[in-house]
Amino acid sequence: MSNRLGGMLGGAPVIVLKEGTDTSQGTPQLLSNIGACISIVSCVASTLGPRGMDKLIVNGRGDSTISNDGATILKLLEIVHPAAKTLVDIARAQDAEVGDGTTSVVLLAGEMLKECRAFIEEGVSPHTIIKGYRKAAQLATARIQELAVSIDRSDEAAFRDLLIKCAGTSMSSKLIVSQRPFFSRMVVDAVTTLDPNDLDESLIGVKKVPGGAMQDSLLVRGVAFKKTFAYAGFEQQPKSFTNPKVLCLNVELELKAEKDNAEVRINQVSEYQAIVDAEWQIIYSKLEAIVKTGAQVVLSKLPIGDLATQYFADRNIFCAGRVPTDDMKRVVQAVGGSVQSTTSDIAPQHLGTCGKFEEKQIGGERFNLFEDCSAARTCTMILRGGAEQFIAEVERSLHDAIMIVKRAMKNSTVVAGGGAIEMELSRHLREHARTISGKQQLIISAFAKSLECIPRQLADNAGFDATDILNKLRMTHAQGNKWDGVDIDSEDVRDNMAGFVWEPSVVKINALGSAAEAACLILSVDETIRNEESQPPGGQGQPGGQKLPPGAAQRALKQRGGVPRR
Repeated sequence: MSNRLGGMLGGAPVIVLKEGTDTSQGTPQLLSNIGACISIVSCVASTLGPRGMDKLIVNGRGDSTISNDGATILKLLEIVHPAAKTLVDIARAQDAEVGDGTTSVVLLAGEMLKECRAFIEEGVSPHTIIKGYRKAAQLATARIQELAVSIDRSDEAAFRDLLIKCAGTSMSSKLIVSQRPFFSRMVVDAVTTLDPNDLDESLIGVKKVPGGAMQDSLLVRGVAFKKTFAYAGFEQQPKSFTNPKVLCLNVELELKAEKDNAEVRINQVSEYQAIVDAEWQIIYSKLEAIVKTGAQVVLSKLPIGDLATQYFADRNIFCAGRVPTDDMKRVVQAVGGSVQSTTSDIAPQHLGTCGKFEEKQIGGERFNLFEDCSAARTCTMILRGGAEQFIAEVERSLHDAIMIVKRAMKNSTVVAGGGAIEMELSRHLREHARTISGKQQLIISAFAKSLECIPRQLADNAGFDATDILNKLRMTHAQGNKWDGVDIDSEDVRDNMAGFVWEPSVVKINALGSAAEAACLILSVDETIRNEESQPPGGQGQPGGQKLPPGAAQRALKQRGGVPRR
């Protein structure tokens, strides 16, 4: 399309956009956007479900990532198509809000767009489709809330069992599925140590140690972090305490001369000696104040130098400097007390304590462990495994499971997975569509059909006959078996609620809402304006310069009668 927009003034066209601006609009543009989104869906569709495949993604630096997490794959693909980026955004939003269902939300959005493509080609207004999709999403969400099974939290054992099953369902499509019972219990133990009022998952530390088997992974009910940089004298310090007092500081304990930022004029050598003595006196006064507190473990965010390290070693005190901020935050949560920014006026309540502190070898690393903490509202998972890419994927899988357990604890309502809830919603929307007339009937039916993409893809990825499985599911749901879904183990359908394939209802509600909003957003765009060629005035190739289109310089010279230089 030309960039000469508007009417004619005195026979001259009115130019409102810069040269080089490319605009595309109308139905072809809308269909192009839908096509781009469908191609994105095809990248992640094969990762869905227990039999989903993994993707190996290599970036420009040669770093490789193996994953079947939808949000991770889309983030690493570096998609540049403006409309297709919407799918990346909803996957990230699903990951941040719920933690799981990132592949499902992309599949649902893509299938909704695919189902409405025929309507767009026939000339139906996008706003009519958007109205129908929003109505269908509201009906589906209301139906999920109606069907969701609420779990009785008064029975602790039954509730814990529910959380383990939800975590196991989340892991069914991951690399760690072979050790699902082991990791499910670990995740539930980790989340239940957090403060039930806020459930801040950032207080669950994850440390990766290459080597060993997956079963060698362990959960520390407290804090564990790698040994920090150590100075001379560190090896003389004790490495194990029972019921120690722990002091956390944000103080630098190094002998530093003030010559860099001060000017001192002296007349006698004794005056210079007094300045040197003052520098030593400052650090010794700090160290003496720390020793007087009775602390046996001293941690600091800032460096603890060789003088301080030897000083503490002589007095049987353990110290660690340059402790990462996240680890320090979790230590304070676990042992109590608070981080002090000065060594003066440290009161007993500022110190924390734990049942046991030790430094021990885990794999090829030395770790400092704080266990049996009285105020423990944090924990650390130490993951073991072969390749680094494998451990990184285990970490992503456990993050999904942690978020699922967190949501289940906050909401405690579940629905059956394995495509069961999607088939029930599809049946419900089809029945509703028969009660209305006009275009909305067809559009809500199309929305209902798009929900079937989840069980269909589950069956496809497992190598089953998807058409046969879907026909069985439609029949059983029509007969009132609302929790029937795909059975991966027997290549058939089964009651997935009885089979303990459970998911928190909030996962499905969030996925449906996000997918419908993304589809409506893409349908509402009918024009794309690219202004990549234009940059701020300046020299070409310089900051603020203008990049000329190919051949523009030659054309300009010809118009002026010049000859381009060779």
